[in-house]
Amino acid sequence: MKVLLTGSTGYIGKRLLQNLSANGHEVTCFVRSMERLIVPGQSNAKVVGHEIDLLKPIPDHLHALDFDVAFYLVHSMSSSIGQFMEEEAVSARNFANFIGKTNCKQIIYLSGISNSEKLSKHLQSRKNVENLLRESGKHLTVLRAGIIVGSGSASFEIIRDLMEILPVVVAPAWVKTKCQPLGVADVLKYLTGCMLNPITYDDIFDIGGPEILSYKQMLLQYAEVRGLKRWIVVIPFFSPRMSSFWLYFVTSTSYYLAANLVDSMKVEVVCQDNRLQEILEIKPLSYKEACRRALERINLDTVASSWTDAVSMTKTNQLFEYLDVPKFGILHDRRSLKIKGDPDKVLEKIFSIGGETGWYYANWIWNIRGVIDKMVGGVGLRRGRRNANDLNPGDALDFWRVLIADRANKRLLLFAEMKVPGEAWLEFKIVLREDGFFLTQTATFMPKGLSGRIYWWGLLPIHLVMFQQMIKAIVQK
Repeated sequence: MKVLLTGSTGYIGKRLLQNLSANGHEVTCFVRSMERLIVPGQSNAKVVGHEIDLLKPIPDHLHALDFDVAFYLVHSMSSSIGQFMEEEAVSARNFANFIGKTNCKQIIYLSGISNSEKLSKHLQSRKNVENLLRESGKHLTVLRAGIIVGSGSASFEIIRDLMEILPVVVAPAWVKTKCQPLGVADVLKYLTGCMLNPITYDDIFDIGGPEILSYKQMLLQYAEVRGLKRWIVVIPFFSPRMSSFWLYFVTSTSYYLAANLVDSMKVEVVCQDNRLQEILEIKPLSYKEACRRALERINLDTVASSWTDAVSMTKTNQLFEYLDVPKFGILHDRRSLKIKGDPDKVLEKIFSIGGETGWYYANWIWNIRGVIDKMVGGVGLRRGRRNANDLNPGDALDFWRVLIADRANKRLLLFAEMKVPGEAWLEFKIVLREDGFFLTQTATFMPKGLSGRIYWWGLLPIHLVMFQQMIKAIVQK
């Protein structure tokens, strides 16, 4: 089957791409940056990518593309508070206009359960997108899901952070809100089961797991799976703003995502019917089993995708403009050290940096920097990395974003997402010279005004020690 996939670099999209490719489908991916498209490793993979910004009209020459079904998995909830509604509407309208001029038979859209009278901005935006996609004139299948549980999902990582860190959780009243969590593996079964299935044409289906739970029950059941003793104290006077800051500081989530999640967590997301479960003969996993599977993935270091993979619509293309590190108007710290051992082992250490591994020298200083970054509204260090050894362009790595992860040319380039008065890059590269292999390590900073220069020169004594000791630690045997 010929499939068009949008959102192929996001949490669900990455996993769906692997699934479709493994089952022999021909997949065309619309991505905002080709650097982020990771083609599955199967020998029979038939994947083609086109660099498309859905915030702009899709070029006319692509109307000739041939595909049977299109998946629309574009969301931008982590990019802003409120503004994402306009972005999602523009993207959906451009996509619908494009699809209407192709030979596509069916659009499949993953939306959110919206059975309550009063909806959050997030859920209202999902319903609005449904209406816009109908304007394409193609058969539309809408799957409305609630909380998705899987390794790397935003909801699961928040639950994991809260239960792993805090013995006693002082929580807002919304932890009593009911929802119907669904394992990510079951989400993929529903998505693929609807492909060119006439029974699902022009219909809306709620999809959820077998249990209706409150967020408090979900937290405590996770603790049971982990064998942790945890207590939750509900405080009713938490304001939405306080709740957002609470989630932001305690967990690895960004503030924008925390604020939008809090807005949605006040709304019950419970299925009204389970028709599709019967139609596709799917027996969804229990919540505890979904948690166990997610934890197994994390323990085996086989997390296929993470919520941190998603970069906001408005920032992705800008991000990859930073692939060329500037040469003028910059401040930098450049070091080079000869590799006396195996350069491939040094390369492995470079590609394993950050996360649980740390930064090879004075991790406590990096941790303090992460706390300070959180305090000033940055991403901090808690989001870590998706995989202990594997890096791809677009991956989050502590408070950095991977721009280039080129093992063949032995190069790793990171762009800073922490709050700094300017732009910052950190590059590692192994080069061959006449007298052997050398590791070059370059920290580049493009200051913004006087504050940027004060920032750089103020940290210079720390940089002189940290960067020198870091490169030594990386190349040592």
